[in-house]
Amino acid sequence: MKQILIIDDEANMRHMLSVMLKKYGYTADTAADGYEGLEKIKTVSYDFILCDIKMPKMSGMEFLQESRHLSLETTIIMMSAYGTIDMAVEAMKKGAYDFISKPFKNDEIRLAIKKAEERNRLKEENQQLKQRIKTIEEKYNFGNMVAKSKRMQELFKLASKVAQYTTTVLITGESGTGKELVARGIHLSSPRADKPFIPINCGEIPENLLESELFGHIKGAFTGADRNKKGLFAEAQNGTVFLDEIGELPMALQVKLLRVLQESEIRPVGAAKTQNIDTRIIAATSKQLQAEISRGNFREDLFYRLNVLPIQIPPLRERSEDIPLLSRHFINKFNKIMSGNIHDVAPGAMTWLLKYEWPGNVRELENVIERAMVLAEKEILIIDNFPPEIGQQNIKHDINALMEGYSLKIAQKNIEKLLIKKALNKTSGNRTQSARLLEISHPSLLSKMKAYGLS
Repeated sequence: MKQILIIDDEANMRHMLSVMLKKYGYTADTAADGYEGLEKIKTVSYDFILCDIKMPKMSGMEFLQESRHLSLETTIIMMSAYGTIDMAVEAMKKGAYDFISKPFKNDEIRLAIKKAEERNRLKEENQQLKQRIKTIEEKYNFGNMVAKSKRMQELFKLASKVAQYTTTVLITGESGTGKELVARGIHLSSPRADKPFIPINCGEIPENLLESELFGHIKGAFTGADRNKKGLFAEAQNGTVFLDEIGELPMALQVKLLRVLQESEIRPVGAAKTQNIDTRIIAATSKQLQAEISRGNFREDLFYRLNVLPIQIPPLRERSEDIPLLSRHFINKFNKIMSGNIHDVAPGAMTWLLKYEWPGNVRELENVIERAMVLAEKEILIIDNFPPEIGQQNIKHDINALMEGYSLKIAQKNIEKLLIKKALNKTSGNRTQSARLLEISHPSLLSKMKAYGLS
């Protein structure tokens, strides 16, 4: 049973409201002024408060202000026989939910409380929804990555476990699968999370500068070295170094990196002494390092030093169940950046996204979603918003399916079904417009959709 506190200096008003509210199924408590009301809310948790504005000792406005100092979240409805628009606005600014002018009819009070109950219900549902979304995100998230497929959930579990140690990790996977995101997730889940995370792309830094960039140099070590410089390994002291595309590391530097892994020390270019470091190393590559070893391009002893705990990220085409979740993740991301209002991907377009092979993996999907949102004219992404190659690949798959067997009757049905799907995708499911594109009647389209199991 809902509890309501009535604060009013008129005894007749308190009595009348108490009787009326009990009749409607509420438990009513009363207070003669703001001070008495404050004492009651310190010991009892009320669902609603009806409060008069003009009262001796402490006015309703003063009560409203003091109750907020107590972090009271109870819904408060103000009442007054001297109500004005300015007074109502002021009450709302101070935290009141509603304002009722006296004298009022019983139905006005009941309606105001019913509205307040509906507001509280929606507020509670919203909080529950937010908590549910947070729980889902925590379940399907690792760092800045999202995935729900079994393989990725197992990967997240392994990465979370290894994050608690300083074990060297080698992350493998095709370009665009999110190797750096996994590395960042490991760092952020580790005791080193508040220390530097320094990513280094071994293929981007010129070979003649790479040693100095990694290990630093002393003044006069080479032409142009006019001061001492700390290397990236030293900059990442107590943190993590992420060596991306480790397969591109020149052979001469592979020997020096091996020493870092074995001895936890570096030697700046031109220095006579080594320096001890405490830096975790996570490496990644899109190359097959064992094949590079057989070609003489990568040291076998370094491979085994790096490959203490291997993590392989599957390509997106092998975990298509992650595509809807990733798509919504990127839509939310770009809605914030673009101040957009895109809700989702149309079912027909999502079907094509699920069939596409994604040679560029998650990075390609992110770029495709961003492009689609720029081109979108509605609050939902349709197939026309996506690059033509996605549709072309799907049409190619569907045409190949049409060619199975030799029956003309079956091929004709397959072509009809394909064209109907294409028309529905083009019109975002509008059957009247689809019938015009197909040059058939609306009843005929409905009949064929039913026959082919299309909704």
